[in-house]
Amino acid sequence: MAGVVSVQFGGALAQTLVPVIGAGGSVVMRLIFATALLLVFVRPRWRGHSRRAWLTVTAFGVALGLMNFTFYSSLAHLPIGVAVTIEFIGPLALAAALSRRVLDGVAVLAAAGGVVLISEALSVPFGDLPWTGILLALAAGGFWAAYIVLSGRTGAEFPQLEGLALAMVVATVVTLPLGIGSVPLWTGETLLKGLGIAVLSSVLPYSLELLALRRLTAQVFGILLSLEPACAALAGLVVLGQLLSPTQLAGMALVVGASALVLGLGARKDPAEAAGA
Repeated sequence: MAGVVSVQFGGALAQTLVPVIGAGGSVVMRLIFATALLLVFVRPRWRGHSRRAWLTVTAFGVALGLMNFTFYSSLAHLPIGVAVTIEFIGPLALAAALSRRVLDGVAVLAAAGGVVLISEALSVPFGDLPWTGILLALAAGGFWAAYIVLSGRTGAEFPQLEGLALAMVVATVVTLPLGIGSVPLWTGETLLKGLGIAVLSSVLPYSLELLALRRLTAQVFGILLSLEPACAALAGLVVLGQLLSPTQLAGMALVVGASALVLGLGARKDPAEAAGA
């Protein structure tokens, strides 16, 4: 729960930074700080890895960087609770696709209905919907699904957090052209926020999740992870004063319920396997 709260409040803090230095600048600043911290503490080996390992970790880093960039870009158009809920469709659809349970497919359809409600597609004229933000959040969900698959493969190629540290380097390089132009706008305040986002959204939740997965079953972990959209809405309310309508909250409840069903009750992996994913 601490990891879930940390990452969503980190996202809310990021939403205050995006209007100042842009999505690209916010992502680059976060990744620079997070990567530096991981390199110091993990100290990954740069030699002795196979070509397949390097291809895997590179793809993982690209997915990680683009996932963060598209999500932060969506925050310029959507409340964080809405963006996270729409993004959650990515890992939810992946889990359902890998499952053979009919109930999981029904859950995904229910989650899709939840996204329709939270996007206000039934109450706002079609042309007035924030399509840029919606499409960016969906793209972030797609990269999140790729991140999950590649994370498991990276974990099989590299010990402990070594693969993650190397992937963070790749993610920083990939996103650097998207945010380098914002450097003249970096001030003491923005750098302090960037450091806070790096700790809250990367270093702290990754560490807490690894510790949790050593003590929890995959089912319990999946159910707790499913609370992320609700936690994002709470972070948006507390940090940014963002209020969601009853219809949007109903849509979020559908996504949270579907996620708990597919990621939690439908999970069949043991904690070690879940950690690799």
